[in-house]
Amino acid sequence: MPVFTRFSGSPQPGDGVPEAEDEPAGEEREEGEREATAASGPGPEASRTSLGHRLTRLRTWRTRHPRTARALHLTTTALAAALVLGALLLPNTLPALKAVSFARIPAEAVIGAVVVLALPRRPRLVAAVLYGLGLTVLTTVNLLDMGFNEYLGRGFNAALDWDLLPDAQAYVEDTLGGGVATAAAVGAVVLVLLVAAVMVAATIRLATVLARHRVRATKGALIAGTVWVTCSALGLTLFGGPIASERGAGALRVHGQRTVESLRDEAAFVQQSKADTFGNTPPGQLLPDLRGKDVIFTFIESYGRSAVEDPIMAPGVGRTLDTSTKALEKAGFAARSGWLTSATYGGSSWLGHSTTMSGLWIDNQRRYRTVSAGDHLTLTKAFQKTGAWDTVGVMPGVQKGWPEEKWYGLDKLYDSRDLGYRGPKFSWSTMPDQYALEAFQRQVHGKKRDKPLMSFVILTSSHQPWAPLPKMVGWDELGDGSVFHAIQKAGNKASDVLTDTTKSREEYGRSIQYSLTSLTQWLERYGTDDTVLVFLGDHQPIARVSGNGASRDVPVSIVAKDPKVLDKVAGWNWTEGLKPGRDAPVWRMDSFRDRFLKAFGSTPHPSKG
Repeated sequence: MPVFTRFSGSPQPGDGVPEAEDEPAGEEREEGEREATAASGPGPEASRTSLGHRLTRLRTWRTRHPRTARALHLTTTALAAALVLGALLLPNTLPALKAVSFARIPAEAVIGAVVVLALPRRPRLVAAVLYGLGLTVLTTVNLLDMGFNEYLGRGFNAALDWDLLPDAQAYVEDTLGGGVATAAAVGAVVLVLLVAAVMVAATIRLATVLARHRVRATKGALIAGTVWVTCSALGLTLFGGPIASERGAGALRVHGQRTVESLRDEAAFVQQSKADTFGNTPPGQLLPDLRGKDVIFTFIESYGRSAVEDPIMAPGVGRTLDTSTKALEKAGFAARSGWLTSATYGGSSWLGHSTTMSGLWIDNQRRYRTVSAGDHLTLTKAFQKTGAWDTVGVMPGVQKGWPEEKWYGLDKLYDSRDLGYRGPKFSWSTMPDQYALEAFQRQVHGKKRDKPLMSFVILTSSHQPWAPLPKMVGWDELGDGSVFHAIQKAGNKASDVLTDTTKSREEYGRSIQYSLTSLTQWLERYGTDDTVLVFLGDHQPIARVSGNGASRDVPVSIVAKDPKVLDKVAGWNWTEGLKPGRDAPVWRMDSFRDRFLKAFGSTPHPSKG
């Protein structure tokens, strides 16, 4: 609620008392003091007496120091107005956070001023408090939008995203330590409470001032409203944006619509998840053309299109892909690569994993919980269902019980506690990818078994904040991982990389090179004639690294020695080698499951929702 009024700057001559316009006589003179008393609520007689004494002293001080009192009055009123206007015009993305974004006339301020001027004292106080709390909600959701847009490439969803806040705290704890995580959580709560207190104080202040200067404020509100309507009707703009703004109401409306749509979407998705193209396919008709092959599905954390095409990251990543392609060709392997559009961006890797494996578009936590609690056929479970493969998961990022292993169809899960690692953590990543792959070879892939193996492997060394980073060591030197202590100690600090955008992009590129090198060297070293490797990214890195407006595409590659395997996907028109071309096909990630099943001979037998 802005102040549409002017103030005289000179005191009455001779008596040191401010002008009558600013200090009305009679009941209005005491209105601000009475509103302050009403806001504090009824209390003991002693408290009222003490408050009255303080107000008397305040009036005496104002009489003795009129110029200072006037300056303080104008300053606090101006700050309150700036705070309210700033909250109403605050953008919800960091790139839009510019001074020109605040050169607008917010309709909510005009309406707020009109309402305040029309109400008697007590209802006016209530309205001011509610208005301040509304501004607190608006500011909070705008700040959440900023964070979510920066890290996940989308706005905050009040219906779905509260569950992600504990994950965010856990990430901060793993990255910067438990003390920082606790301080950040407490600081966030204190910040919201502080914003609420300041906003309510500001709106009460402005409501009081408007009431004191009712005549001028009414004229000012009428003029501001007329200007707003005129600018809106004529479509007038300033600095590239409309002068007449409804930013605050629009932001809350968008969040409300987003919440309603999410709840409706959940009901529709429940039915969608029950329908499955291959839900009733008999085991003997699933994946007949891969029988006898050791198939490995590997996700590389944050391996996105930006790693392959961004001017800062692409040169190093491109060299690694080219070198690895040649090394694998020398070992007898061939590869084909394309693009998939991920269901997530910047984080929430499990949404990318589940989308790829289920054939359903799982872009939020509620969808993930719904589908993982059901029996929708995952690609990994299709291998288990045939009875022709042993199925295992290797997930060094999992540090506690993981009930989703049943939904994925894994006979056995190897998490961070099962791989024998005794080295240091590398920020969020519990162990280097090279070690995780060697442990996979030692404990799983290299053992003799009656059936071929289907493996689901998640590599984590390229997880943000990309500091410190591991380095390749001799495969025979890995041992229990203790060799990485010196490397971890000599690496960058996470806090240094997090605060430097250029360094974040550089270190991200290096982390992708490390993960790719670890995986391709492992395949070169341990792959057999029957090995089929499918590897891809789960999502793009955060916007600060991939860039604002970056696509959600991730690279995907299939590598095998047996030419018959790649012949099955020849119709996909993927690029030869490990680096997909710019013009390679781009599919949605949820289409991969059905394409893969059909390519390798599976027969659709739908189940209905």
